[in-house]
Amino acid sequence: MTALPKRQQNRIQREQRILNAALTVFSDKGFVGASMDDIAAAAGISKPTLYQYFPSKDELFTAMMSQERDHMLESFEYPSAGGMVGELYAFSWHYAEIVLRPDMLNLARLIISEAQRLPEIGRAYQASGPDRVLAGMIKYLEDQRAAGRLTFEDAELAAEDLWGLILSAPRNKVLHIPDAMPDRATLERYIRNGLRVFIRAYSTAPDSDLASLSTLQPPPSAPTE
Repeated sequence: MTALPKRQQNRIQREQRILNAALTVFSDKGFVGASMDDIAAAAGISKPTLYQYFPSKDELFTAMMSQERDHMLESFEYPSAGGMVGELYAFSWHYAEIVLRPDMLNLARLIISEAQRLPEIGRAYQASGPDRVLAGMIKYLEDQRAAGRLTFEDAELAAEDLWGLILSAPRNKVLHIPDAMPDRATLERYIRNGLRVFIRAYSTAPDSDLASLSTLQPPPSAPTE
């Protein structure tokens, strides 16, 4: 594979530094409280340089959320040796790793607090993050249905069921009680139970899929430890 030119590598690295800085600032100050000055300072660059990469705070916020969305969906992009069940299990843990990070939880809390007064902030967060993750989940589930592995009438409802079953209870709790972060065993309990319910409801071969699920082990490290 041909290495990228040094200038292009530097640009990619700087853009990533900006996105990381944006997440830190947005999760600390919320969308309204964050400024491009703050983000430029956190990234260690000038504001004119920041504007060369992202012309507005709205565009920077969308790019930041899109990056997190893409990380969540990586498990669906590459075939797993464990097949569909392995991919669903990997997605569930990957999803948990991201949405239960302290910075992502704090960002969600701040967006919720701003949404009543400035509903466009809530809409921007929903559109650039959760809605796009849901769209990726829907596409994956539709592909599995086309391959004969799943059966359902409404892909959106099936995706919402998957989302809700694997993590909604512990995430909702920690959103409101910051020191109630679930431990590794609790995450495994919710993820495995949620996938069991999902498989029983939608799999065309539930017995073999449940047997496959029973062989899978959690990833070697957990984000909550």
